[in-house]
Amino acid sequence: MGGRKRVTSTVAQVDGGVAELCPDDGRPGRWTLLLDGYPQSALDVEDPRRLDFEYMRRIASVLDAMAPPGAPLSVLHLGGGALTLPRYVAATRPGSAQRVVERDAALIDFVRRELPLPRGADIRVRAADAREAVESLAPGRFDLVIADVYAGARVPAHLASLEFLTAAARLLRPGGLYVANLADGSGLAFARGQAATLRRVYGDLVLLAEPSVLRGRRFGNVVLVASAEAGRIPQAPLARAAAADPFPARLVSGDDLIRLIAGAAVATDATAVASPSPPAGLF
Repeated sequence: MGGRKRVTSTVAQVDGGVAELCPDDGRPGRWTLLLDGYPQSALDVEDPRRLDFEYMRRIASVLDAMAPPGAPLSVLHLGGGALTLPRYVAATRPGSAQRVVERDAALIDFVRRELPLPRGADIRVRAADAREAVESLAPGRFDLVIADVYAGARVPAHLASLEFLTAAARLLRPGGLYVANLADGSGLAFARGQAATLRRVYGDLVLLAEPSVLRGRRFGNVVLVASAEAGRIPQAPLARAAAADPFPARLVSGDDLIRLIAGAAVATDATAVASPSPPAGLF
């Protein structure tokens, strides 16, 4: 019998555990990266503009709205995964200069071997701890810094402090934006603390999350977008994109955000904690 050849999963031992690239048999060219069973990234190699994870679509809405369509950007990605967002930027903003910091060198090698980066794209990947890289980079170099770093499905504590966020802020050019993908559950204690900490560093901040996550009814992603300049965050297009998403989200800003984070303490190197673990069975 003829027909399309079945594509099987590929597994590798990497520095952070067991990595697995799983194909979607119903949609050729689509892959999901798992690390110790936790979904890390989803990628469509035939069309990198198609993003399966809702938090990536939220971040992509920032990329789409922060500059004229097609205009190249200088972007720093903290956390690599399957390099989904760098591929998205390369597809939507050709000529962009992108730097990726991923601590797991073996994971980088695995992903690049199995799913090579597009030819001609200026994407350079460095194996390093995100904080060490941030503290070593020259200031004023990037239009956008994206923080999406997880270890064992948790954001590490040393990447959640005022000192780290201050160091990351100095890397931005005037008008630049900082975006963080977090995961939190009931009470949003971690996300609220991160929002309070970012407000200490930046003049403007918005939060994007699904209503059920905001109400503490389920564990999910929270995306924070920060700017040193008031009015620089493209709130209207971000709100429209969030509302139109297959998993609609709300944009929280201004007084609503102040009320949400009221009472949350600023996290420092002495007090910062890792984000909470996902509940058992979530994935």
